[in-house]
Amino acid sequence: MNGWKLGLAAVTAAGAAAVVKSTRARARQLEAVAPELRGSIILRLPFEISSRTMLRLLRLAPIPPAPVPDGVTMDRRTLPGGVEVYTYDVPGRTRPSGALLWIHGGGYVAGDALSDHTACGRFARELGIPVVSVNYRLAPEHPFPAGLDDCYSALAWLHGQAGELGVDPGRIAIGGESAGGGLAAALAQRAHDRGEFGVCFQLLVYPMLDDRTTLDTTRPKTLVWTPGSNKFGWTSYLGHAPGEHEDRPHAVPARRADLAGLPPAWIGVGDLDLFHDEDLDYARRLDQAGVDCQVEVVPGMYHGAVSLLPDAPLVQALRGSAVRALKQAVG
Repeated sequence: MNGWKLGLAAVTAAGAAAVVKSTRARARQLEAVAPELRGSIILRLPFEISSRTMLRLLRLAPIPPAPVPDGVTMDRRTLPGGVEVYTYDVPGRTRPSGALLWIHGGGYVAGDALSDHTACGRFARELGIPVVSVNYRLAPEHPFPAGLDDCYSALAWLHGQAGELGVDPGRIAIGGESAGGGLAAALAQRAHDRGEFGVCFQLLVYPMLDDRTTLDTTRPKTLVWTPGSNKFGWTSYLGHAPGEHEDRPHAVPARRADLAGLPPAWIGVGDLDLFHDEDLDYARRLDQAGVDCQVEVVPGMYHGAVSLLPDAPLVQALRGSAVRALKQAVG
């Protein structure tokens, strides 16, 4: 009995030490966060999507629809083939106008377009353009290329309905946040290669571009979107371990060798974001390939801050840069 008690005490002490170590590490991480971005409770939750069980638990939580801004009309449509989209428009806008196809985030495994009602509505109102937001299929139930196929179908529909929607087909931009940014980058590549539907601009908000980031075991644990979640997301989407051989076109945007001819881009990311290095590397390669790419790096910003704290001054400044870039692109 004494031995059992000693063993239990040792295990308890080890567990307590691990908790203390983890708490101290998280406290050091929070010190690097910009003060105005420390308000989200998610920063203090050691949550990681590292298994299907954790993903199921995440999906059990209802996703409340974000409010649609005043002065914006929103419609839900199901396209031929079953793809669901939300459209946002401003009554009385100038026609024809440009347009934006938006793709929500969620690590390729979670999320819903209804959570972006406010963001998409604001784009529509501030730019005077219609915005189409895609509810694409999610991994692991629907791995690559299902989600990208859905986004391409939405782009094809937007081009096909351009006359009815009052859209200039030559001024259609695409964009997205996190995995949505990764899908937008992949969509730009597919649209370029197929040559069926034009894309004039790509707006990439801390995009999830490179599965090989998961191979860097020296990378410190990051806030909100962690290396463990990143590995699970890429494994689910690709259908195999990230970092393995992958030669399917458009599966991993950063693996594309030749970036020449892609549409101009805007990339925004925080310096505390897990995707910071891969995003800056992609921007550098776009620039080297002759593709105009504007980069905005926000000091003290972590992954997901744009959605978690949209009213923070740093986020507002980043969004302002994105809106100006979009305005120049879509006229």
